[in-house]
Amino acid sequence: MQQPLPPPTSSSTSSANSAPTAARQALAEWQEAKRQNFYSTDTDLQAILLHHLGPEVLAQEAPGLVAFGAESATVLDDLIRENNRDEHLPQLRRWDGIGRRIDEVIFHPSYFEIGQRAYRTGALARYARPGEERIQLAYCYLLAHHGEGGHLCPFACTAGLIKILQARGNEALKAHLLPGLLHLDRRAPEHYHGAQFLTEVQGGSDVGANAVRARRDGEHFRISGEKWFCSVIDADLYLMTARLDGSPSGTAGLGAFVVPRLLPDGTPNGVHIRRLKYKLGTRSMASGEADFVDALAWAVGDPACGFKSVVEIVLNTSRVYNAIAACGMMRRAEIEATTYAAHREAFGQKIESFPLVRRTLARISSERRRAVAGTFGVIALSDAVALGQADESARQVLRLVINMNKYWTAIRCTDTIRDAIEVLGGNGAIEDFSVLPRLLRDSIVVEAWEGTHNVLCAQVLRDLQKLGLHHAFFAFLKVHARSQESQQQLDSARREVERLLCLPAEEAAVYIRDVVDQLMPLWQRVCVEKSLS
Repeated sequence: MQQPLPPPTSSSTSSANSAPTAARQALAEWQEAKRQNFYSTDTDLQAILLHHLGPEVLAQEAPGLVAFGAESATVLDDLIRENNRDEHLPQLRRWDGIGRRIDEVIFHPSYFEIGQRAYRTGALARYARPGEERIQLAYCYLLAHHGEGGHLCPFACTAGLIKILQARGNEALKAHLLPGLLHLDRRAPEHYHGAQFLTEVQGGSDVGANAVRARRDGEHFRISGEKWFCSVIDADLYLMTARLDGSPSGTAGLGAFVVPRLLPDGTPNGVHIRRLKYKLGTRSMASGEADFVDALAWAVGDPACGFKSVVEIVLNTSRVYNAIAACGMMRRAEIEATTYAAHREAFGQKIESFPLVRRTLARISSERRRAVAGTFGVIALSDAVALGQADESARQVLRLVINMNKYWTAIRCTDTIRDAIEVLGGNGAIEDFSVLPRLLRDSIVVEAWEGTHNVLCAQVLRDLQKLGLHHAFFAFLKVHARSQESQQQLDSARREVERLLCLPAEEAAVYIRDVVDQLMPLWQRVCVEKSLS
């Protein structure tokens, strides 16, 4: 007969309990270490802003950035985690209690609290004055530490709507809509936030295949048709493309229109939401499909040729916001991974001491540093254009780099977050252990938004072939490159572009991504040398 096991001694029980207790305490200390001011602890961001703004302007702006950096690391982090729980995601309510169609999107209360704190920074209200995106997007960068967070996409869409109204809207339309779009109080009834709907089921990147129609109705227009991918479907104002009867096919026949979601009496404006998208990422922001049935609309500029304005103003704005979202997520991935490695022990030592972990952490920090410097280099050019301080050469550089930077930051963001997840090991896959799984899901959406990689690189190739934008690009880099190595890389990249442009069109289309993959690290390197050296 087997003898019963002796009871555990107090020393063995103590030893068995002490190891998990110590490990859990280390994790608690790691969680607390992450909740440090996102602005005050980011010395690279401070140096970049100092370079682009100068000491006097930065001194004026620093208190607001410090305050929001603290809020983002603590209160907003808690709110956004709560808002992204499965049971708190947006839901569609089509009918009210007596059977009237309302097509209302229902959000958890945390969603509105997040929005209130984000909008009161004044990041969008500053569009009343041109040339302040260096500060505006610094706030967005701090917000992007949480991924899209339910509000970065509305920020980008609202910014694009403000800009196109300022540039192309008539005075009556601007007076009617801009005060609400620039309003600080997210909860005020007079506040507006925007969305932009281009995509239709038969045409994603092929916008020229769009079929939604616009017909004139006195001083207004009526929009009818289906939009397939409508992010911020709950917005007060939709910027849409539609085709006037009798207009030519392709993008040349598309106009730009603003459609209010509700009529003045609060009833739906012919907007029927089919369903909300069941998405991989950006889940707390409502995307949907919608049918428009004689929806009242205002034209923005010439209704027969609005697509060019949409691309030059709205999509380019969104591509910069997309890049700043990628940068913010990369910084958060860096915070998660470096603090975890400093607190987590394995084989009797902190894991940050292992050479391969150190190598991964260094790669994360390097990618983030280059991405932030390169993106704020783009933003500084955009501000110079908005302020009338840029010559034609600078405008050409901006046109080229906006597309390349959106592509490059998006793919580097995903890789960087995956590196951070690897540092956390199995814990990195747990949704409520860290923010990293949500960031990874959001990063995949960031890759697809505002132009896929192939679409953006194809546009870069057309701009090189037809407009010769590489001449301005290389001239800009030659002036600003500080190191001998950068000058050498510049010469090598110039030869690659010249070689590409000598290829037959079909072959050039195959190799354009390889060339962009060479140009973007060079752009980032020069921006780091300018602002962080």
